[in-house]
Amino acid sequence: MKVNAQSVNFVADQKLLGFIQNRMDKLDLFYDKVISSDVYLKVENTSAKENKIVEIKVHVPRDRFIVKKQCKSFEEAVDSACSSLERKLVKRKEKMRAKA
Repeated sequence: MKVNAQSVNFVADQKLLGFIQNRMDKLDLFYDKVISSDVYLKVENTSAKENKIVEIKVHVPRDRFIVKKQCKSFEEAVDSACSSLERKLVKRKEKMRAKA
C-alpha cells in the first residue's frame, strides 16, 4: 500500500517511517481494496505528556476513513489508530459482502 507520511514542524526519522509503513501494510490483510493512505504526525506544544498526534486518512473505492489519535509516543498513536482502522475496514468489507 502507498503510504504518504508527513511530519509537521519536525523531521521524522527512518525508523519511525518504517514502523508506520509496516503497520499500515497490515491493513491489507483486513481489506484488500485500500488505494492509499496519508499519515500526518504532529507534536502539540503543551506540557502534557500525551502531545503526539497521529491522523491517518485511508482511501478506499468510493469512501475515505479518517482516524485521529493522541498518545505519549508516535508508535503508540499509530498502533492505536491502525487498530481502529482495522475495525472500520472489517465492517466495510462485511457491508460490501452483504450487498453482493
